[in-house]
Amino acid sequence: MLHDITNPADVELLVKTFYHTLLQIENIKPVFVNVDVEKHMPRMIAFWEFVLLDKEGYTTNVFDKHVNLPLKEEHFVLWLNAFEKTVHSLFAGEKAEMAIQRAQTIGYSFQSKLKQMGKLG
Repeated sequence: MLHDITNPADVELLVKTFYHTLLQIENIKPVFVNVDVEKHMPRMIAFWEFVLLDKEGYTTNVFDKHVNLPLKEEHFVLWLNAFEKTVHSLFAGEKAEMAIQRAQTIGYSFQSKLKQMGKLG
């Protein structure tokens, strides 16, 4: 039986598993070719701890970190599908569903901003 996301170890498992899965998808690999994912992993974990556990300390503008990536609309679908599958494979509960809802909101927000800026391929 799956449990909910309740602590930093859960968030770390989610983020690491998600990026491992995401980087296996051929159509999304080129987006990350110039990104040192391992170097940025602590920041990505801190972001999701902030989002899911209300952990203080994360102050970086997430959109600014992604604005110059070579993103296309299809990448958002792939990203969200991989995120949802990862969450559902590891967790069940209110926080797990909240993680998916937040990911949907983030994806929509990023797409909208990138379209307005003319940066979405």
